Amino acid sequence: MAKVERRAIDKVFILLGAAMVAVLIVIGGLALYGSHFATTNVTTELTEQKIFFPAKGSSAILALPKIDQIQMDKYAGQQLVNGDQAKVYADNFINVHLSEIAGGQTYAQVSAASMLNPSNVKLQAEKSALFQGETLRGLLLGDGYSYWTLGLLAEYIAITAFAGAAIMVILVWFGLLHLAKLKK
Repeated sequence: MAKVERRAIDKVFILLGAAMVAVLIVIGGLALYGSHFATTNVTTELTEQKIFFPAKGSSAILALPKIDQIQMDKYAGQQLVNGDQAKVYADNFINVHLSEIAGGQTYAQVSAASMLNPSNVKLQAEKSALFQGETLRGLLLGDGYSYWTLGLLAEYIAITAFAGAAIMVILVWFGLLHLAKLKK
């Protein structure tokens, strides 16, 4: 009687293991698709913008604070094509230049001041420059870096799911071997 019960338990675990293999393969496939979709779209969109990092040793890089120079030198002269580059360009290049406009005030602050004084040409120019710079920075960080990072996370999820599926296949195989032993 115990042998019959043990066989039934083994069959249930084998079926659950096989179902888990299928689920993990589906999750891995969807995550891999999501990873490819995100990173490919980010690369395509950034490539079409034709943004290039300044050349190493250029005045554009040398004018930056040292920490920003170090980050920018990693990609000096390269075209901006991925999320990691987008983050560096946004944080270590655009953001530095934005902080030099209007004494470091944000677009919202300058815009509010310009509404109180609409004839102030300097405020209007600063407002326009800050709007353009903050918009580009936001797009690079939001659409470039964020989606790129999500794509990489999806890739890690896919790898983990496929590894889990492989482990489950081995465990199901051992379960089948054990079940075959019990028949004898």
